[in-house]
Amino acid sequence: MTVDRLAAGAFGAMAQEYERGRPGWPAGAIASLLERFGARTVLDLAAGTGKLTEVLVAHAGEVVAVEPVDGMRRVLEARLPGVRALAGTAEAIPLADGSVDAVFVGEAFHWFDLDRAPAEIARVLRPGGGLAVMWNVAADDGEPWFDELVALVIEHRTEGSGQRRQDTVGWREALEAEPRLGPLGDEEVQHEQRSDRDRIVDQIASFSSIGSLPDDRRSAALAAVRELLERHGIDEIALRYRTTITTARRVDG
Repeated sequence: MTVDRLAAGAFGAMAQEYERGRPGWPAGAIASLLERFGARTVLDLAAGTGKLTEVLVAHAGEVVAVEPVDGMRRVLEARLPGVRALAGTAEAIPLADGSVDAVFVGEAFHWFDLDRAPAEIARVLRPGGGLAVMWNVAADDGEPWFDELVALVIEHRTEGSGQRRQDTVGWREALEAEPRLGPLGDEEVQHEQRSDRDRIVDQIASFSSIGSLPDDRRSAALAAVRELLERHGIDEIALRYRTTITTARRVDG
């Protein structure tokens, strides 16, 4: 099983911070998707610590979580002991052909091998089954503290890591090129997540570009984040997000 070294190192070491700091997902939108797909058996692919898995469990009959990073999967198993959690990747999903009604991917498609993952997703979907690729996009830009925070992360992040954004990595083209997946559809949901100073620091620590830093540089970066938040009086806060959702159906082809 091959996992991106940056992802494996950063997310494995920062799994607890990921769980505490990363935002959740809008339950109503996910319930609507599951109903639309007629989904009973659902795969959460690259499930991480189970942020999305937890919402799926509340609305689906059976949820299987596949996550390649051991540290992340251990947190998921501890939080959601009733979920079947498997080691695996998007390029080698450990499930049978046509075995799930829906595949959900939250904040992960940019890590996949785009030459292989779409075909694997199509393989495990039953005919007519649905795919949902989801991203949480921060919507507090324009706020002085938030713009300073973004600049601070860019200043401290791992050299060459860049920002692996959902709109720059060609994943849409890869899905469109898979003949067994039908036309892509797009929708968007607004939601808020309650957070505080400690959880914002954890969220920054969970970014691969910060979590992969040497200990001294990561500590310095997070200290700078905390100082910025204190200077702006940011503690208890409602963070705004846009969840973008791209869907497709499994078709013959």
